[in-house]
Amino acid sequence: MVRDYDAVVIGGGHAGIEAALALARLSHRTLLITQSLDAIGRLSCNPAVGGLSKGNIVREVDALGGEMGHLIDATMIQFRILNQRRGPAVQAPRAQADKFAYNLLAKETLEKQPGLDLYQDTVTDLVIEGDIALGGARIVGVRTDRGQEISTRSVVLTTGTFMEGKVFIGSWEASSGRLGEPAAIGLGSALRAKGFHLGRMKTGTPARVAASSLDYDKMEEQKGDELMLPFSFSHDTIDRPERSCWITYTNEKTHSLISENLGTSPLYGGKIVGKGPRYCPSIEDKVVRFPDRQRHQIFVEPEGLHTEEMYLNGISSSLPEWVQEQFIHSVPGLERAVIMRPGYAVEYDYIDPRQLFPSLQTKAVAGLFIAGQTNGTSGYEEAACQGLLAGINASLLMRGEDLLVLSRAEAYAGVLIDDLVTLGTEEPYRMFTSRAEYRLNLRHDTADRRLLPLGHRIGLQNDDAMEALNKRLEGEAAIKELLASRRLRSSEAAGLDLSGQEGKKFLDLLKVPEVSIDMLVPLQPELEAFPDKWLRRAALDIRYEGYIRRQDEQVDRFQRMEGLKIPADFNWNTIEGISNESREKLKQIRPLSVGQASRISGVRSSDIAVLMVMLRRRR
Repeated sequence: MVRDYDAVVIGGGHAGIEAALALARLSHRTLLITQSLDAIGRLSCNPAVGGLSKGNIVREVDALGGEMGHLIDATMIQFRILNQRRGPAVQAPRAQADKFAYNLLAKETLEKQPGLDLYQDTVTDLVIEGDIALGGARIVGVRTDRGQEISTRSVVLTTGTFMEGKVFIGSWEASSGRLGEPAAIGLGSALRAKGFHLGRMKTGTPARVAASSLDYDKMEEQKGDELMLPFSFSHDTIDRPERSCWITYTNEKTHSLISENLGTSPLYGGKIVGKGPRYCPSIEDKVVRFPDRQRHQIFVEPEGLHTEEMYLNGISSSLPEWVQEQFIHSVPGLERAVIMRPGYAVEYDYIDPRQLFPSLQTKAVAGLFIAGQTNGTSGYEEAACQGLLAGINASLLMRGEDLLVLSRAEAYAGVLIDDLVTLGTEEPYRMFTSRAEYRLNLRHDTADRRLLPLGHRIGLQNDDAMEALNKRLEGEAAIKELLASRRLRSSEAAGLDLSGQEGKKFLDLLKVPEVSIDMLVPLQPELEAFPDKWLRRAALDIRYEGYIRRQDEQVDRFQRMEGLKIPADFNWNTIEGISNESREKLKQIRPLSVGQASRISGVRSSDIAVLMVMLRRRR
């Protein structure tokens, strides 16, 4: 059977969801192929969306017209703004999800999307026309395990941890992408045979335990914020039932049990060759790497409203089940915990992301885009933004338009993709606030004004969303004008304990650490007409105006470097006067701008200067 589609998306995880919806919403007949339709949108690891920098990414996905913000808004069971006591550049929203409700809503959303078909099968090969080695190759179809051949103009590959995946628990191992779900066998070998460079990575997950078997009196309750706030800019309020999380700690007995049984771990026994995440190590890694630590924190998180399962965040493990049971029972509050699912490690194939352009299209095969964990990343949010951008660019390619590349100064998603395709990764990559040089400009509450107009131009945001944004921006401008027109009176200064600030404009008062917008609104009743979130965003803009201005100057210099474009087919052998090491690295990465070239590890600044001179002469 042969089926013809404009685009085929391989995989139904968070990258696949965004890619498939974007393509279908941009009027391309799209097919999403996944091994299990019941596993679409599954939160494989922790039952949460957002977090430091990750929450920013979810809001960027929403601003561009993606779906993740809508899904978590409809299924959250706890909400928190992290780092509330620190500056706005490092604050971020995070929500616990009802993971089963999230999974069902994601599947329903895909099923209801016009122009999108779902199909359960396993893709084992890509059909490519032309010679990859000689250049000019392009994607024309896919083949599946059951012998289906499907022709297409574009493919987005989002296989997650399933490509040649293998699960480990002690001495036991199985060909799986998740415990109980078979691996996608064949595609990794097919890609290697076509000349793609693949590696192995490892990640893991902790045990799930029954809620009714825990002793909550021995743990610290962690409630969410009093007010649930939406991730999506199209939602004003969230009204959802809430559940608490709980905090407990490992102890010396826990660490002794783990140390005594390290020989039973596949991680330390040599079975696992893939590199694991440095930022989220297993409990075995923590005990080995931090021998002086007397305890490690465990977050006990509910997996949903209608399930007993609780997620033990912080003690990922691949030790045998009997060892897991012993060390879990040594933890306060978990002494009688009933394990419903054991922790395990999973090792899988990933594609070296340096084989991609910043558009996420492969350099070797036109029309083939790769997104998500397949590129060496880790995290639902990282996957979602890549899937969305891969879907958008697959559409733009078919429309004959310039592909979209977000810059590091424009979005966390731009930082993530630039890091991947320029520097590569040898361990599961996770987005951190510290990776973004211009993070003050990338606040989570500004994602709409940064990216929503772009989503509207592409066709994923409608006119109503654009009008709502313009209304917000006009409102915030009006707030700033009102604050600039009013000065603090002597009587008011005394009442607010602001001696010495008399006569100052309200605009300037907001730059004083002790002054908040809440203190000024009662003194200027006109401000009460504006929504609270508009007031707070305007106040943040004012408070950090000087820092933002300095960062804008840095961004201008950065953009001048990014503006010096390099053709994709540039012949690096024609440049004289650069080192052989730089030449080889530039040929491998094939940067599309001088800015990107300058970020390649090992390329000397003197070689960048030579490149700039040559490009200017050619212009």
